[in-house]
Amino acid sequence: MRTEQTPVVLVHGWKSHPGIWNHLTPQLERASIPYWNFDHTSMGDTPPAAIALALQEFIRTMRDENAYPGPVDVVCHSVGTCIARYLLEVLDGRKREEQVRHLIGIGPPNNGSALAELFNDPVYGPQILDQLAGVFVPRRYDPADDVIAQEVRPGSRTMAALRSAGVRQDVAYRFILSANLTATPDLFPCFDGKTWERSADGEWQMTYAGDGIVPHTDSYLPGAGIEILPAEPAALRCNPDHYGHIRLPRNAEVVDRVMAHLMGSP
Repeated sequence: MRTEQTPVVLVHGWKSHPGIWNHLTPQLERASIPYWNFDHTSMGDTPPAAIALALQEFIRTMRDENAYPGPVDVVCHSVGTCIARYLLEVLDGRKREEQVRHLIGIGPPNNGSALAELFNDPVYGPQILDQLAGVFVPRRYDPADDVIAQEVRPGSRTMAALRSAGVRQDVAYRFILSANLTATPDLFPCFDGKTWERSADGEWQMTYAGDGIVPHTDSYLPGAGIEILPAEPAALRCNPDHYGHIRLPRNAEVVDRVMAHLMGSP
């Protein structure tokens, strides 16, 4: 494959699928940017470390098939960012064999998921799971049986490995978040437009600084560029749910910002 554009690796999140990129991929095609859409839906309740290994093999295969040895960009949603980071920072952290220019994460739980932790809280957990049943988790969902949900808790082995490895200086980290700037309940109706987070003193609280699932405190990472959307609060008057976590990869403003980064715009 000969191209002047850097190929993009797309990594979907937990209980998601490659189809979430169906608003981004037409833009990539119009810009003649090759993309490699990684599908880990068949891996079920596999630990993020194992999915990261599969991602590594996928990238190697795509390089071979396209005769492309150069750098790639990686665009991820949610837990997909943790999977990509595990590959880059833990599996490849010392070797630096993976050439990655940008890592762009949409709504990433970089510090572990407060909501995954809340699932397991004996006081709040049952009520939270009932509110999310059929919307974000399956009905009759038991988080104790979900390997990925357990491994994205802040105190898990996966998150400890990421913290220990640290970010790579040869990769530009860019994270795109959303915030409920107008306090509209329709951004994420299950929680009246708010997002659960854990405060510095360990107490649970709700905030508008999040996308309904991932609070900003879960996403911040030293040295990473952060963008909080919408740029204009008025955008939340029309389809505010497009700024909720589940729909962020298909959000037009998010897609525009991803494309701007891939094309080298500020």
